[in-house]
Amino acid sequence: MIGSVQRAMRLLETVAEHEHGAPAKQLARKTGLALPTAYHLLRTLVHEGYLYRERGLFFLGEAAERLSSSGAEQKRRSTIAHTLAQWRDLIGVPLYYARYRDGEIDILCVSETPGNPAVHEWADFRETGHAHAIGQCLLFQLDEDARRDHLDRYPVQSLTRYTVRDAATLLRRLERVGRMEPVTERQEYVLGTVCAAVPLTIGDAAATIALSLPARQSDRLLPAARQLQREMGRRVGSLALAISI
Repeated sequence: MIGSVQRAMRLLETVAEHEHGAPAKQLARKTGLALPTAYHLLRTLVHEGYLYRERGLFFLGEAAERLSSSGAEQKRRSTIAHTLAQWRDLIGVPLYYARYRDGEIDILCVSETPGNPAVHEWADFRETGHAHAIGQCLLFQLDEDARRDHLDRYPVQSLTRYTVRDAATLLRRLERVGRMEPVTERQEYVLGTVCAAVPLTIGDAAATIALSLPARQSDRLLPAARQLQREMGRRVGSLALAISI
């Protein structure tokens, strides 16, 4: 073990326990360090941005806060990935988690297996939201102005012979979707694949969890989507925490 690293980490942990800051002498005493050693490590941590000093007191710095934020973000993503893997194995389908952020469709996690592979992104998912269930489900959760803005930036285009033909038709379709109904598309993004997406709206965040199946198994699409919806209902608390990024 590298002793200086251990001592520095103890100092960081001790500073974190003092919301209103702590002087070097108190930190040295609480960590069992000699005062000169504590001063040397504290100066190094300040120089690197992990601490800052104000009126003789030490506080966590921006670098430490970034570590904390990144750790929380990683934990939330891990929660989503673990949950999707459980549902993937239970339902027997590949699953996708996506959000609408800053005007863009953002697919954050895909859970697949060799026996149940995910859809190949042959056309940019962000630019073809009109054609796949993920995008349609996210657009459904937006207000009318936001939908039109998205479609102005990413106009409807035909990807297969089943793709919706124009924005007006897509908007009318979205208006007919029930509030918590799964959104489905059949071979609109890619031939041979059908998809369903379940809305996950918590606060102002538009999100969805979706699944895909080979077109030859299209009779499974709605039952699988309903099963996914039930599982989501049982885990809504942890999902709410995970998407509140």
